[in-house]
Amino acid sequence: MPALTIGKLAKQTEVSIETIRHYQRIGLLTEPAKPDSGYRVYSADAIAQIRFIKRAQQAGFTLKEIAALLALDGAHCADVRQLAEQKYQQIDRQIRDLTALRQVLESLVNDCQQTAPAARCAILDAFSDDDASTNL
Repeated sequence: MPALTIGKLAKQTEVSIETIRHYQRIGLLTEPAKPDSGYRVYSADAIAQIRFIKRAQQAGFTLKEIAALLALDGAHCADVRQLAEQKYQQIDRQIRDLTALRQVLESLVNDCQQTAPAARCAILDAFSDDDASTNL
């Protein structure tokens, strides 16, 4: 494999150079030593590490949670499963919250459709009315 500079690593993993630097700053990715002359050279392991991070993000894990996953090794499967279960429960709560929010917005839109065109906007009134906050 040819020398893997930060630019080539970014291209291989489809992330920006700044993303790689951010991962290094927060400890998700090790920054290789800089030789006296030339550029830092990354190993093929860096590609795998960044791809792991991106896949974990796609599964809903935050960078802090990904750091916890990376700190565990294959022998700690029960701990990894527990983190995944916690993430699953968090996402489930978010879905319930978003569903409730969607219902509130649907109601506001329906109220707005029932309001005469010359009248005040029902949605803005709902956001402005102190008593309306109990209905949202």
